[in-house]
Amino acid sequence: MGFFHFLGKKRFYVHLIIIIAISLFMLWAVLKSMDVFTQHGDVYIVPDFNGYTLDQLLEKGYNDYFQFKIIDSVYFKSKEKGTVVQQHPLSGSRVKQGRHLYLTIVAQSPEKVYMPNLKNLSLRQALVTLESNELMVGKLDYVQYFAKNAVVDQLMNDEPIEPQTELSKGSFIDLVLGKGERTIMVPMPFLIALKQEEVRRKLHHNSLNIGREYFMDDADTLHARVYKTDPKTLTEEMLYLGQPVNIWYRSDELIDFQGYLLQFDPDTIAAREARMLINNVEDE
Repeated sequence: MGFFHFLGKKRFYVHLIIIIAISLFMLWAVLKSMDVFTQHGDVYIVPDFNGYTLDQLLEKGYNDYFQFKIIDSVYFKSKEKGTVVQQHPLSGSRVKQGRHLYLTIVAQSPEKVYMPNLKNLSLRQALVTLESNELMVGKLDYVQYFAKNAVVDQLMNDEPIEPQTELSKGSFIDLVLGKGERTIMVPMPFLIALKQEEVRRKLHHNSLNIGREYFMDDADTLHARVYKTDPKTLTEEMLYLGQPVNIWYRSDELIDFQGYLLQFDPDTIAAREARMLINNVEDE
């Protein structure tokens, strides 16, 4: 009797088929149980939660699908407190139910910074120092002092503010500056098509103040750009140190600023700036 004599018996093949069937069933059962345990194929598209508060997300029932964790908060003056500004994973991502979603929200109050000592700095040094400390420049007030554009004092709400005083980021600081030993006049800078923050920065760097502001279309500063000024754009009139400049804004959604800039004299330095501004508008 040979070693493989059982290969010719029907009972062997019956048992072999039963073993294979049982093995396949067990394999299927294991894979199926793993699918149930890992929720294989049960995925969700992550919505865009930007602008929602955590309470609003819970009210909408999103916590049935995701686990929210707040990992950071940042302060935005223009955004509602407590609303989401960043999320991970990003909207549109495919995740399984119960996945952790990490949120960054708008802080309830601005972060704190310390007031730097600006006295005896030049205007440009003071502007850079304030900007690096995330503080805003308010009004430039010029007084009799031998050093032109040297900081004589630093004020907040018309009161002197001492160095190392704790302040909220974004606080406005007024600067008292020297006129110098002789009368100095400055030219009117070219402001057409600039946005509000750019206007404020450029005026201050030119020893001027921002005057009254008029929003001719709406108060949406996001799209507001300078349409006209008083004193007029390209005027040959010289201005006093600290003189206020009134600004009229129009929305770049309603006005073609690229075409508007082309009306200015192409032979002036301001016109070259205008052409650069056209490129900036196109890039946005």
